[in-house]
Amino acid sequence: MKKHNYSAGPCILPQEVFEKSVQAILNFNNSDLSILEISHRSKDFVAVMDEARTLVLELLGLEGKGYQALFLHGGASLEFLMVPYNLMKSDGKAAYLDTGTWANNAIKEAKHFGETVIVGSSKEQNYNHIPKDYSVPSDASYFHCTSNNTIFGTQMKSFPELNVPIVCDMSSDIFSRTLDFSKFDLIYAGAQKNMGPAGATLVVVKEEILGKSGRYIPSMLDYQKHIAAESMYNTPPVFPVYASLLTLQWLKNLGGIAAIEKINEAKAELLYAEIDRNPLFKGTAAVEDRSIMNATFLLNDESHAPIFDKMWKDAGISGLPGHRSVGGYRASMYNALPLESVQVLVDVMKKLEVAVNESVITA
Repeated sequence: MKKHNYSAGPCILPQEVFEKSVQAILNFNNSDLSILEISHRSKDFVAVMDEARTLVLELLGLEGKGYQALFLHGGASLEFLMVPYNLMKSDGKAAYLDTGTWANNAIKEAKHFGETVIVGSSKEQNYNHIPKDYSVPSDASYFHCTSNNTIFGTQMKSFPELNVPIVCDMSSDIFSRTLDFSKFDLIYAGAQKNMGPAGATLVVVKEEILGKSGRYIPSMLDYQKHIAAESMYNTPPVFPVYASLLTLQWLKNLGGIAAIEKINEAKAELLYAEIDRNPLFKGTAAVEDRSIMNATFLLNDESHAPIFDKMWKDAGISGLPGHRSVGGYRASMYNALPLESVQVLVDVMKKLEVAVNESVITA
């Protein structure tokens, strides 16, 4: 039985991406070589990298607007370091919005490079909402935010209008909803949510903001060097880039970000409606900030956990437990998760309600 995969990452990918990847592992482009063994300098792979970078900008609506797309190593966590290295002026400061674990980790790295101003934080409320009333210093080198917070199930629904560069970690919701992506000067994301397998990191950066930090940047951490080398400064993660290209092609053929956004909204509305209706459950994130990617919720009575856990496992659901730091449950509904899988989870939640009510009546 095919599992209903709610894993928070690495996570579900489209079935056709698996099928095409398998074929490429066996014989890529009829070359009688595997995608796993071809040279990253070969004509076939250079074409993959070029198309992937082009398709990123196309889907985000950033073609011809001064942006470059890079596929790098190190995950979003390395970007916590690369961003201040490249953007924070040697005698300057940067502004950060603290909305969760990963935002906090980014702040820790930035503090090594200069003054780091936390303009807003929901930490004292266990990150259950997105701070709204904050101001960003006009002399900041940049403003950094995290668009979606996987652990706590919150998502930024709007972004500030600023005169300083805006940097956004979009690891867990990139390509999931329509935005004016030209508002952002640098976007980064680990591939393993909506774009591909773990091992590749996407960076989309407006070139004009680079080269102004006044500090020495190690070559491997210098965006300008990676741009000049067209994401080939060193051996790129060949297979993750190829699988990412397949996922981007799948998304384009589906109708792009606008098309997947409608599906994602339908999935989120279905699950949140059941969380709010069912007296056995409660959501953990502020309603106005609920993520359409990661729905976090709890049982009102933990004594029901054993039967609920058995029910969802028997239904073929995988990856539902919440992050180890917070517990509860987390339904990650990334782009490739079908609406039918969400219906299966909702049906299990309703089934639990019936079982609990029947046991009360029997008692």
